[in-house]
Amino acid sequence: MDDQELEAIRAKRLSQLQGSIPGYNAQNQNAEALEEKKRAAEDMKNNMLAQILDQDARARLNTIKVAKPERGQMLEDMLIQMAQRGQIIGKMSENELKGILERVSGQLQKKTVVKFDRRRTVLDSDDELDLDV
Repeated sequence: MDDQELEAIRAKRLSQLQGSIPGYNAQNQNAEALEEKKRAAEDMKNNMLAQILDQDARARLNTIKVAKPERGQMLEDMLIQMAQRGQIIGKMSENELKGILERVSGQLQKKTVVKFDRRRTVLDSDDELDLDV
């Protein structure tokens, strides 16, 4: 037997085994349908972003997604919502995208406050080293 015949026999046997498992085909079809829906939604999102962002802004957004995926995803969602509400007219430039990112970053950053209680950290006179040699 050559390799092609052996491969055909294996594929036929695999399909027979998969067909004999109850619910396998239904699960496989559901998974394929879910995957297709995800791809369609991703394509729709990419098309919308291509319509509202110019080339430089799109490159900036992709860079942000690589560095900080959750922030990039949030920014994409926000841009799509703004476009759906009619707040974005025409193509957005990189500088406009930077402005939006600065506003969003300003809202997301939390102020960190560090307080020192110097009364506890001051050495007592009893703790000082005795340098009499």
